[in-house]
Amino acid sequence: MEKQLLLGNEAVARGLYEAGVRVISSYPGTPSTEITEAAAKYDEMFSEWAPNEKVAAEVASGASLGGARSFCAMKHVGLNVAADPVFTMSYIGVNAGMVLAVADDPGMHSSQNEQDSRNHAKAAKLPMLEPADSQECKEFTKLAYELSEEFDTPVILRLCTRVSHSRSIVECEDRTELPLKPYEKNPAKNVMLPAFAKPKHVAVEQRLLKLTEWAEKAGINCVEDHGAKVSIITSGISYQYVKEAMGDSVNYLKLGMAYPLPEKLILDFAAKAETVYVVEELDDFIETHCKKLGLSVIGKEKFPRCGEFSQKIVRKLLTGEEAESVSLEQQIPVRPPVMCCGCPHRGVFYALKREKVYVSGDIGCYTLGASAPLNAMDSCICMGASVSALHGYNKARGAEAEKKSVAVIGDSTFIHSGVTSLIDIAYNRSNSVVIILDNSITGMTGHQQNPTTGYNIKGDPAAAVDLEALCRAVGIGRVRVVDPYDLKAVTAALKEELQAEEPSVIISRRPCALLKYVKHSAPLKADPEKCIGCKACMGIGCPAISMRGGKAVIDATQCVGCGVCTSLCAKNAIA
Repeated sequence: MEKQLLLGNEAVARGLYEAGVRVISSYPGTPSTEITEAAAKYDEMFSEWAPNEKVAAEVASGASLGGARSFCAMKHVGLNVAADPVFTMSYIGVNAGMVLAVADDPGMHSSQNEQDSRNHAKAAKLPMLEPADSQECKEFTKLAYELSEEFDTPVILRLCTRVSHSRSIVECEDRTELPLKPYEKNPAKNVMLPAFAKPKHVAVEQRLLKLTEWAEKAGINCVEDHGAKVSIITSGISYQYVKEAMGDSVNYLKLGMAYPLPEKLILDFAAKAETVYVVEELDDFIETHCKKLGLSVIGKEKFPRCGEFSQKIVRKLLTGEEAESVSLEQQIPVRPPVMCCGCPHRGVFYALKREKVYVSGDIGCYTLGASAPLNAMDSCICMGASVSALHGYNKARGAEAEKKSVAVIGDSTFIHSGVTSLIDIAYNRSNSVVIILDNSITGMTGHQQNPTTGYNIKGDPAAAVDLEALCRAVGIGRVRVVDPYDLKAVTAALKEELQAEEPSVIISRRPCALLKYVKHSAPLKADPEKCIGCKACMGIGCPAISMRGGKAVIDATQCVGCGVCTSLCAKNAIA
């Protein structure tokens, strides 16, 4: 049995391989992305990037009905997108096993909210497993398929940033090859007309009761009894924090099944202790269950609802003691995230700021356009919302607003959920300007291919969506392409389209500066003799430009020679 040091996400992929999974469909979303990237390296499994999480879940469901074990992965906000099919898939169940992995992001390292996906499991009435390290990621993945097929249900695997992106030892085993299960036509099971769905709801409630019985004796819900007076009920990464903070000084009930939760097991565990704490990040999910059972537990009155926990936080809140930590002699300067040197989005946002327009923003690395010194974004809700929110903004404020407002959306995000919003603009007619920031890749999550790039997840040639043709096909008559490195062209296009009496699309097209195939120009230099220290070049927020001794200086190790800054210098000091 080979041992490997794997990320939690890589361990999930290994679990998929060992469980005999055949079909994997996902949309990239940090912190879940590496699951599908790692799975794509196993040729025995078909892996794909889907246009969005809803499509991915539907692909996985279809594969399951077709008799193959299937899987899809997403981040927590992706589960919102997939919720429509997921809630009904709970009624339908499976043929071969189906598992969905959702990675929550406590602390919002790369997310627009901090939701707790356990609530989705409860609302959809689906079982959820929650691993605490990489070995459990692999084992719980394989267990999820056993439960899926035993109880005729999709199963959710709940991860979080620290579990997904931490490494620990994993014992790897051989793949179990499984034949396709036969498909049998069964409309009463698989077609959710009201007449068929009503009895299925009853079956789902009965299934939950059986799953609760299973949870009472499940090995993944385990007690560690150290004979202490204080006991702690916890799960997932919170168990790791508590265990490291408190050692063997307390008793533990580690819940590997996040939903449904056991009852008798919890009651018996709590009965042996003088004080019972519930330690869980985000919502009071376990705590509420315990209190519903009549237990007096200490939870969110002591532990915060917001942000990540840590060993230090847990120990302080449980004991009042400050854990020893290394202190830095000098304060590390704040380093907020910025758009990269040569980022094609920078010029667009500078032009938007200069023209003082309202910018309806979206999800991607271009969301950094909201940060100083650009400060060129007014709102950001979710994937695809920039386009539809702009339409609503303009319908509310009228013709004058249409002349001073735009939406910005990336190419991958536009395919994900911006297309239908653009259809709304064309169909219900607002003179809205949509800027598609086409950098030829899915940038924010680490350069994954998407339906506009012409390549699939393995880098093989694939059909590529023609953005210009697509925009025209949905009813947009004015579509133009600009190079974001050419500030004059960007500004001219922006002014013209804002004055147009019909909806329009501007496609800002240039590949991400970090793509390996992109050939950069020689770095630029600032002539100290010509520079007057006006700091106009600092307005674009390029990390390569700084001020020293009152003069602009360009770091040759960072500059990619994009030339955007040259048009800002009235003295022609940059060349």
